[in-house]
Amino acid sequence: MKKKKLFSLVLATVLTAATVLPCYGASTKEKISNAQAEQAAAQSQLDSIQSRIDELNSKKGQSEEYLSELNQQLDDLQNRLQGLQDQYDAKQNELVQIQADLEDAKAKEEEQYEAMKLRIQYMYENSSGNGYMAMLFSSKSISELISRAEYIQKISDFDRDLMQEYEDTVDQVKEKETQVQEEQAAIVELQQQSSDQQEAIQELYAAAYQELRTYSAELDDAKSSESALVDEINSKADAINDLIRQAKEEEIAAQKKAEEEAAAAAAAQQAAAEAEAEAARKQAAEAARVAAAEAANAAAKADTDTSSSSGSSSSDSSASSTTTGSPSASDTSSSSSSGTYLGRFKLTGYCSCSICTGQWSGGSTASGTTPTAGRTIAMGGVPFGTKLMINGQVYTVEDRGTAYGHVDIFCSSHSEALSFGVQYADVYQLS
Repeated sequence: MKKKKLFSLVLATVLTAATVLPCYGASTKEKISNAQAEQAAAQSQLDSIQSRIDELNSKKGQSEEYLSELNQQLDDLQNRLQGLQDQYDAKQNELVQIQADLEDAKAKEEEQYEAMKLRIQYMYENSSGNGYMAMLFSSKSISELISRAEYIQKISDFDRDLMQEYEDTVDQVKEKETQVQEEQAAIVELQQQSSDQQEAIQELYAAAYQELRTYSAELDDAKSSESALVDEINSKADAINDLIRQAKEEEIAAQKKAEEEAAAAAAAQQAAAEAEAEAARKQAAEAARVAAAEAANAAAKADTDTSSSSGSSSSDSSASSTTTGSPSASDTSSSSSSGTYLGRFKLTGYCSCSICTGQWSGGSTASGTTPTAGRTIAMGGVPFGTKLMINGQVYTVEDRGTAYGHVDIFCSSHSEALSFGVQYADVYQLS
């Protein structure tokens, strides 16, 4: 309730100017029209700026949401790269261990191979003595021969199996080494892909961030323009209220002058009528005197021979004229015992509900006071605290929202405000 919507104020100013000022000076009328046109143009610019602000806020919000998504993607990629690096390091450690195992296997293979070569060499070098053949042929029985043959076979099989085992181990270790190297290569490829994707997202992030900065700068400029236009519209509204008040004062002065001129004309007309009546009276008296003189002369000639003459007495007859005095014209003064007359204003009612006051519902007035029925009124063009007498009731201007010439009277409830309707009354400003 500290201030009503700007558009409502503009509309109220225009409507008030059209309804409460039936006549005033042409120059004041032109000033009001020009000020209203400038205010309407500023309001149109403000509407456009506010639409642009809404659009920029929407785009800024979308950019911020997009940046948040890109940030999340960058975090996910960073975590993925870290995971791939951990996998690569693990595979590297595994590869080092495999290579060590391979070296051990190759060393054991070499040792076994050398041992086998020594045994074979020993067998051939000592075949005439204590070699395998001598061992066989020195058997004292068939069972001992068979046992020794089996023993020799087991030694040969053991050497062959052990050699095969080491060969298989070497093959497995080599195969594992190849597998780990391939896995490492795959991890490196994934790392490269993730790095490329990260770089692409960072480019998108940089572009989106620059776009967001552009929107923010444009939004700041638009808000600055909005503030300037709001100030301009408020200034125009105050100027229009001043002009409306001036026009109303001119109207009252013109009415007073017209009444004074009418009274002067009536007085002049009455004086002329009285002068005309006085002239007619004098003319009638003169005519009567002349007629009486002529009659006396005639009578004197007729009675010259007689000794006694009858005297004729003439009495002056005066024509009495009755003049009807008209009462003096009433003087409608701009000042009276009720205060300074401001004019006949439009009256409406409002309350503190959201329907009447929008987002300022339930709050204090524009002047900071608590609105009170029977005391609080809203009107522009006069200072807060101005006392106005309306229909014998004294009110105090504590709120804004209507233009000069339109008084909005605070009511206790919305139903009372609706019941009040639209009225018109003479308004006086108290000293």
